[in-house]
Amino acid sequence: MYSDEDIASAVKAGILTKETANEFRNHIAGNESAPAIDEEFFRLITGFNDIFVVIASLLLLTSVTWIGSSVNLFLGAALQTATAWGLAEYFTRKRRMALPSIMLLLAFVGGVLATGMIFLQAAGFTEEVSIGGPSVLAALAAWMHWLRFKVPITIAAGTGTLVAGIMFLLFAFLPETRQWLMLITFIAGIGVFYLAMLWDSADTLRQTRRSDVAFWLHLIAAPLIVHPIFTVLNIFGTPIALWQAAAVTLLYIVLAIVSISIDRRALMVSALIYVLYVFNSILEQYGVVSLGFAFTAFIIGSGLLLLSAYWHRCRQIIIVHYPAGIQKHLPIPR
Repeated sequence: MYSDEDIASAVKAGILTKETANEFRNHIAGNESAPAIDEEFFRLITGFNDIFVVIASLLLLTSVTWIGSSVNLFLGAALQTATAWGLAEYFTRKRRMALPSIMLLLAFVGGVLATGMIFLQAAGFTEEVSIGGPSVLAALAAWMHWLRFKVPITIAAGTGTLVAGIMFLLFAFLPETRQWLMLITFIAGIGVFYLAMLWDSADTLRQTRRSDVAFWLHLIAAPLIVHPIFTVLNIFGTPIALWQAAAVTLLYIVLAIVSISIDRRALMVSALIYVLYVFNSILEQYGVVSLGFAFTAFIIGSGLLLLSAYWHRCRQIIIVHYPAGIQKHLPIPR
């Protein structure tokens, strides 16, 4: 199996022309009217051997951690961290296996986090510091991992742990900031979203590793943005008013426009549970109890499938109205 970055490398080496490469990508996408640029590809698995290696690696990591923990919890976490890095030297750096690389990265970052937490908890630090400090350390470890292995999910993993670390340390040293949890979460989400757009705008053709990095960053940013917004509407735990349903619908339309514009679906997926809950609750309040969720899922599911079918066309209609300064940072439908 060959990645899109391999194809770009072949173009750079003169083996393929840009036109041939683009035609090949559109052919793989399976629909000539919907270019590959709008398919939001990311590399996850190249064959069953990936799954085989993941299972074997998990068994090895579990056993190493278990044996080490029988002596000392700190030793168990440290051995997991070292083993994950060692396995990555072969399966990531040499074999370039996608799924095992993701699993080993998460095992490494998780091992660093666990090692730091065990150490600080044993030293008597508060829970916030015991989580916040190691989270920042895990973010630095993720950056080192990125410099060595360049696994696309690494930037998102490091960013996520950094955000968590900063928030926990903020709550530890400024307890009054807890009342602003949703606002802080939303600001963090906007920051991660901006970082994702920086990576996206550096590869508007979606042909290099930068696009994969942006994909994972958008997955981190989406719930950080969406959850605080819908929490403010107070849709859980109380009867849903019509104005709340209208507000949720309007917000979802806005998120859909943003998603279509940047050609990323994470925001829409993250907000979907809130939309389903609100409209199911509305139907139940008006007497449609047994089939409320079925009707809601049917309507929303049909709408999303229709949007998926005309995603490329929708992007063409929306993006043409944006200023040139914005268009140059977006994947332009061709």
